[in-house]
Amino acid sequence: MTTLKSPHSASETMDRLEAVIKERNLGVFARIDHAAGARKIGKSLRPTEVIIFGNPQGGTPFMACAQTVGIDLPLKALVWEDESSQVWLGYNEPAYLAQRHGAVDCPVVENLAKALDGIARAAVAP
Repeated sequence: MTTLKSPHSASETMDRLEAVIKERNLGVFARIDHAAGARKIGKSLRPTEVIIFGNPQGGTPFMACAQTVGIDLPLKALVWEDESSQVWLGYNEPAYLAQRHGAVDCPVVENLAKALDGIARAAVAP
């Protein structure tokens, strides 16, 4: 998993991430607040949110290389605050997904990796 430190709060990091995703014409399918879920059962959890996003232009060619990659698509990113109050943004590398699904030679992996890196870095920029 690739992880980047964020200088922003968890909420602001996720808001920024969602905005960058939308600016790049990708769809946001869900934003899941795990801390809110924990509160529903009377538990506490530091800020932890997942966003699920993507579009068929990136996902379809990846699945054409290995249809089982569909279990890992759409793409996901996690924003969380650790025990020392540091906020992180993390995501699974497309190369890891390609290896997992036996598609290491898939030509779209490099472009997906560049796109994810750019999105993540924009979200955590000062």
